[in-house]
Amino acid sequence: MTRSFIELADVTLRYGGGTLALDHTDLDIGQGDFVALVGPSGCGKSTILKLVAGLLRPSSGGVIVGGREAGAKGAGPVDPHTPRVRIGLAFQNPTMLPWLTIRENVMIPLKIVQPFRADYGRKKRGEFAERAEALLEQVGLKGFGDKRPWQLSGGMLQRASLCRALVHDPQLLLLDEPFGALDQFTREELWAIMQDLWIAKRPTVLLVTHDLRESAYLANRICVMSSRPGRILEDRTVDFARPRTLEDSYAPEFATLVQELRMRIAHARTEQDTAPAKIEPLARRVA
Repeated sequence: MTRSFIELADVTLRYGGGTLALDHTDLDIGQGDFVALVGPSGCGKSTILKLVAGLLRPSSGGVIVGGREAGAKGAGPVDPHTPRVRIGLAFQNPTMLPWLTIRENVMIPLKIVQPFRADYGRKKRGEFAERAEALLEQVGLKGFGDKRPWQLSGGMLQRASLCRALVHDPQLLLLDEPFGALDQFTREELWAIMQDLWIAKRPTVLLVTHDLRESAYLANRICVMSSRPGRILEDRTVDFARPRTLEDSYAPEFATLVQELRMRIAHARTEQDTAPAKIEPLARRVA
């Protein structure tokens, strides 16, 4: 890790209907770090991800990514000479275009993201196809580049989704429960693949997950969020040696960390359940 790469400074976000999703939230992530966001359902984890991606703008406070102010319309840089950050995205459902091959789906970012876009027509059958094939081989999909999405299992599609998120060498990788829809065995296989990819390329990673073992296996830091409105309650360093193995995840110190995180989140949920209910105007409730 080096300099600060992502900064959320006193961020509040209220959705149009009045729901306060985040309240005076601060978060600082160093370049090359791997940070997991965990917390009760609805606490604002994915909201933070969308703010960092520039898909939302805060109601107040600031979101700085790679020296630029993030925003829905790409607000200007703090330093006008700072280039835009290349972002890779992977979600729980690995949406693939069914009329394209797996290789062509993986290559989509090269077609739309600079500086690759300028050379796509010239390199798509050579260098760029080789780049996609190298990633597919790394995640265990060698020989599947010419298949269509409907010919692959869910786990295989999620592997291809990771390749698509990484093919354009992003400085920032945003993962929103990318393994949540998979069975336990496939998830654990993909944890190892994700760790290997991060070690090899060292992008800054922000992972949203409900799986505490997953967060402890993959992340350098785990940020526990409060119930809505979300805030960072605890920022835990995960100092287990890398590369981590599945056997490591059953070690006593690993289990202790997971249990402590579980109890912290349970306490946050209890606080939400015992909070006084907000009484809305009758007209709003009827609507």
